[in-house]
Amino acid sequence: MLTAFHKMHGLGNDFVILDERPAPLPLTPARVAALAHRRRGIGCDQLVTLAPPTLPGADVFVRFFNPDGSEAGACGNASRCVADLLHRQQGLAAPVLQTRAGLLPATVDTATGLVTVDMGEPRLDWQAVPLAKAVDTLSLPLPGAPAALSMGNPHATFFVEDFSLLDQGAALEHDPLFPERANIGLAIMLAPDRMRLKVHERGAGVTEACGSGACAAVVNAARRGLGARLCTVELDGGVLRIEWAANNHVLMTGTATASFEGVVDLAAYAS
Repeated sequence: MLTAFHKMHGLGNDFVILDERPAPLPLTPARVAALAHRRRGIGCDQLVTLAPPTLPGADVFVRFFNPDGSEAGACGNASRCVADLLHRQQGLAAPVLQTRAGLLPATVDTATGLVTVDMGEPRLDWQAVPLAKAVDTLSLPLPGAPAALSMGNPHATFFVEDFSLLDQGAALEHDPLFPERANIGLAIMLAPDRMRLKVHERGAGVTEACGSGACAAVVNAARRGLGARLCTVELDGGVLRIEWAANNHVLMTGTATASFEGVVDLAAYAS
């Protein structure tokens, strides 16, 4: 089962991309987790698969898997990487990605190399996040009163003065209020149009960057009256430009970097 893969990253948030367009691959949660392992596998924050699209207008069907083998509905940094890969492979300057969270149109700026992905509309209702009970998503009944929403995956954003709460990321991810667990973002507002952000990602832990987390943080800051709808987000791995546009869609712009390509024997990993 020799299979080609691409290793890419978006601001240090790294991915193994496998192509299932020629034929489905024998991927199981255990095999995904083994491939994602930093010492015994290829190593990644998420494993990404590409398959033939099933919706009109889409160029590829993209799925995202956490390093524990569970599936995520969306990933902003990985979406930029896939868009960049399709541009380099097929010359697509405006690929449309089909995901569990819906269709995500992307554009590749050939002059700058920056990739913009339309991440769709934020889902603000408690059932859409989802939460375990009906509460105000602008101020959850948790210490620190975070704001919550879904960008195709659940996010809770804490507005803080330092990142000491990051030590509690795993406990917060698994809080009973989040039946599907949650990505935990800690945001420090530097100015109305600039924030510093760290994210404990669901199933992955703290990563260098989280694209959907940056989208959630900017929307939640604007909802709280703390920030502008167009904001620069500083993450450990670099900078993203996030815009909560007038049409209610969230646009994310940043880099996508190809690290290396290789071949892996899937049979060598636990099934």
